Amino acid sequence: MTEKIKLSKKDFMSDQEIKWCPGCGDYAILAAAQMAMANAGVPPHEVCVISGIGCSSRFPYYVNSFGMHSIHGRAPAVATGVKLQNPNLSVWIITGDGDGLSIGGNHLAHILRRNLDVNIILFNNEIYGLTKGQYSPTSRQGTKTKSTPLGSIDRTFTPAKFAMGAGATFFARTIDTDPKHMIEVFAKASAHKGTSIVEVFQNCIIFNDKIHDEFTNRSVRDDHTVRLEEGKPMIFGKDNNRGLIQDGFHFKEVEVSGNEDKLFIHDPTDECLAQILANLDGVNGPMPLGVLKRIEVNTYEDGFFSQIDDQLDKKGKGDIKKLLMSGNTWEVN
Repeated sequence: MTEKIKLSKKDFMSDQEIKWCPGCGDYAILAAAQMAMANAGVPPHEVCVISGIGCSSRFPYYVNSFGMHSIHGRAPAVATGVKLQNPNLSVWIITGDGDGLSIGGNHLAHILRRNLDVNIILFNNEIYGLTKGQYSPTSRQGTKTKSTPLGSIDRTFTPAKFAMGAGATFFARTIDTDPKHMIEVFAKASAHKGTSIVEVFQNCIIFNDKIHDEFTNRSVRDDHTVRLEEGKPMIFGKDNNRGLIQDGFHFKEVEVSGNEDKLFIHDPTDECLAQILANLDGVNGPMPLGVLKRIEVNTYEDGFFSQIDDQLDKKGKGDIKKLLMSGNTWEVN
């Protein structure tokens, strides 16, 4: 990858007309991602954006970079091929709660497990928007949609728990109504060596309006979310008067006053802490925003190219003609 250069959001804006519904949260996510890409200093020709199918998956058209609008749920597979063929590319995978966690759940699990050095942005609006409002894996129980007119009876899929179970080395969460926070989180994801996955609470104004309102509405979100900052205590509330302390294997909400020495200090490298944070959902505690988990392990590419280099050292460069003509061959006249 070339030396970091000064870039602007404009460098990552394509000439394509953006076709999302007015008021859709996708606009804010796109702008934040373009800013994060610019701040990373990687030129557009060294960036590749891969998406699956869904409203969010129009993303590659709107970013001035290499990219591909690929197959439903299979963006991780396509991105794996891209990254292994050109490991110097900064690869971003764009997916949604339906594309990534339903038909694409298997692919998403394995790219997280392998720890390929790519970045994943998962738009979560808890609905299928492109196909006009069916329930998705993240829809809450009781959600009434065109495909669940009596209310969904499925248990809700939690992206954080999914990521932890798959062995993700980086998981973060942000919201579409806070551009500054999105840019910061995307930057941390981009800097992570390995697979980063960022869940974004995104509003579908047409089919699931205000579904994340308690976490995204500026007037109430501080009372329902906790902003995670490495090395700092977990406090929240409009007046920063609420905090989290350990209670057995769980968290407990307390008044900050009088409990200053007991407050949890956030450490994204603590895997046990990340597991506990993944269980907070806004009902049994405030919804965590920021980087829940960040650990360093070898990437898939490290092992992949190490094996290739090892074989080259042992056997030398191969000869494709010799390979094809080796063993049992037949001549057809």
